Amino acid sequence: MLNKIFRWLLTISGLILGYVLTDIVVKIDYIKHLFNINPTSLTGIIIYIFGILFIGLIFYIISPFIISMVWKLVELLEAGLQKVPTNEIIIGVVGLIIGLLIANLLIGSVASFLQTNSVLSAIGSVISLIVNIVFGTLGVNVAIKKKDELSNVFTFMKKFTKDKKQKLDIRPSQPKILDTSVIIDGRILDILKTGFIEGTIVIPQFVLEELRHIADSSDNLKRARGRRGLDILNEIQKELPVNVEICDKDFPNVAEVDSKLLKLAESLGGKVITNDFNLNKVAEFQGVPVLNINELANAVKPVVIPGEEMNIHIIKDGKESGQGVAYLDDGTMIVVEGGKKYVGEIVDVVVTSVLQTAAGRMIFAKLKNAQDKAV
Repeated sequence: MLNKIFRWLLTISGLILGYVLTDIVVKIDYIKHLFNINPTSLTGIIIYIFGILFIGLIFYIISPFIISMVWKLVELLEAGLQKVPTNEIIIGVVGLIIGLLIANLLIGSVASFLQTNSVLSAIGSVISLIVNIVFGTLGVNVAIKKKDELSNVFTFMKKFTKDKKQKLDIRPSQPKILDTSVIIDGRILDILKTGFIEGTIVIPQFVLEELRHIADSSDNLKRARGRRGLDILNEIQKELPVNVEICDKDFPNVAEVDSKLLKLAESLGGKVITNDFNLNKVAEFQGVPVLNINELANAVKPVVIPGEEMNIHIIKDGKESGQGVAYLDDGTMIVVEGGKKYVGEIVDVVVTSVLQTAAGRMIFAKLKNAQDKAV
């Protein structure tokens, strides 16, 4: 629809241009006398109509090509601007405005002289265009190169308009971007309910697409995981008092969803919430801030120290000879030396050491009776 509107606008512009060009040609003395053209005569009117329709038809024919070129130019500009930080764009626009103001002040001083005749006026128009381009470009370049100094100036000015404490209080929180694994995991819903995570929760469109594909999988387990993820998102959006946004921004040149997440976090200045160990490592390498749900879960587990006594239920054999394995309510594994013969029983043990790994916390213990005998 938009392309049709642009095409008709270009056609109308062509009709207007056709009239202007025909009028210029008809009023040239040589042509006027050569063909004895009278603009008010039937011949003159036909020439005007022919000129208007001819140029208008040309514009109508070439308008799809012009529109296509314009859209390609817009896409290139948009792709280029997405790579440029927002603060540089703002500073560049300010520099452009200042450059154009200076250019027009310089041009205004000689404009009256250049308008004395048509030749000087045409030359003045060309000079005006060149001066505007030069000073506009100069203003953008200088502003971007001096962005750090300009930022310091803006910061200095803010100190006189706002109280420092108020500025700290109203500092906006970074957006939090959810990845597919943490949505399917489901613990993010409980964490958001506690109110510990602030700021806007961002759900990328490509993550929704991945969830939809998982939910449509022929594998029963994958299908159940995908549907669980979609249910979690619906609960977050409908039941929790948090700001949830669906982000349509995509990166067509990037194939992997994890890479898209990191690029989106960079462009939005946000943090990725995940429980994917590999994504966490890649993000650290690229300098993208990440909130790992597994690290949070490990951090809030009860602290266990060597020498502490515990009452546990040994449920299976360990990997090493004579070992038994038990679990705390939070899933922490306890390896009990000599606990194999007590599988299925509840026993008292004494903690000997605690091992913290990337996968979680592991506790090593001995039977209390064996500890007492050793003493």
